[in-house]
Amino acid sequence: MSQSPFKVASIGIGWWSDVLADAAGRTGGRVEVVSCFTRSEDKRVAFAKKYGCEAAGSFEDILADDNVEGIINTTPNHVHLETTAAAAKAGKHIFLDKPIANTISEARAITAVCQNEGVTLGVGYQRRREGHFRWIRDKIAAGDFGVMVNAEANISRDRAGQFEPGHWRYTAEGMPGGVMLQIGLHYVDVLMMLLGPIKSVSGMASQLVLPGDNPDVGSLLMTHENGAISSLNTCYASASEYYVMNIYGKKMSAYYNLFDGLRALNQGHNEQYQISVDKVDTLAEQLIEWADATEGGANPEVGGDSATESLAVIKAGIKSVTERRHVDVAEVLAGES
Repeated sequence: MSQSPFKVASIGIGWWSDVLADAAGRTGGRVEVVSCFTRSEDKRVAFAKKYGCEAAGSFEDILADDNVEGIINTTPNHVHLETTAAAAKAGKHIFLDKPIANTISEARAITAVCQNEGVTLGVGYQRRREGHFRWIRDKIAAGDFGVMVNAEANISRDRAGQFEPGHWRYTAEGMPGGVMLQIGLHYVDVLMMLLGPIKSVSGMASQLVLPGDNPDVGSLLMTHENGAISSLNTCYASASEYYVMNIYGKKMSAYYNLFDGLRALNQGHNEQYQISVDKVDTLAEQLIEWADATEGGANPEVGGDSATESLAVIKAGIKSVTERRHVDVAEVLAGES
């Protein structure tokens, strides 16, 4: 693909916009941030100074700027449709931070407007690109794991005091499902990549530490279409950041956690062995993939359809918590949740 800079604007300036702008700086010049906008003048001026780009006077100015080829969209979840639709209709390709939206109907509308306007939509699911998960994926595809039977995962962070009171991440309207939607979605995506589509979900959730009206602890028990069962614990109220992903097959199992890395165990053996994998710059890699896709290459690994499927799993979990029953993902996809 072309190695000329793919010129983008960042909208919705917050801490994650800086993370993605930093990642763009690691793409070897493939993705270049040339403009930015958020409603706070102080924030956009500071961002522009930090990354050497233009501070646009309005979102409309960015949409009218022929120098801007794509939009990195880190606006709050509930305005993803509005901002993405405007960008797509202006002919701008979109890299959208996950979740794609807060509702299935908006997720489908985002996917449709990008398709109808002929622009490329990439959705930010970088966790699936980590070397340990790629190793497991490839071994599963090669048949080394045999029949896939079970998985258990945990994704936890300490978010106490990280956002000001009243922040949209603390509200059910701004981030329905709380921690399950905002970070649990990453590992739902990984579990679907490794074990296949999820058929049904049973969820439990609590609010123990954080302010607002959202769960800061949540658990999902999921049945995959192939019959495998997985569990996912999510937490914004733990003492520290931690990640776990244990994958069980009939012939091999693999165990990953943040501090010990990746290990594996083969059927008939009693000792696990350490697996060394290359460190992947997941954020830069997905931005390069998106930029290349805009020029007629392969579609981004996670686009609108797959992002909507993983969202539906979380929405099924939220529905399960509310109604205290097991919920089929198909039921959510058939509705307007």
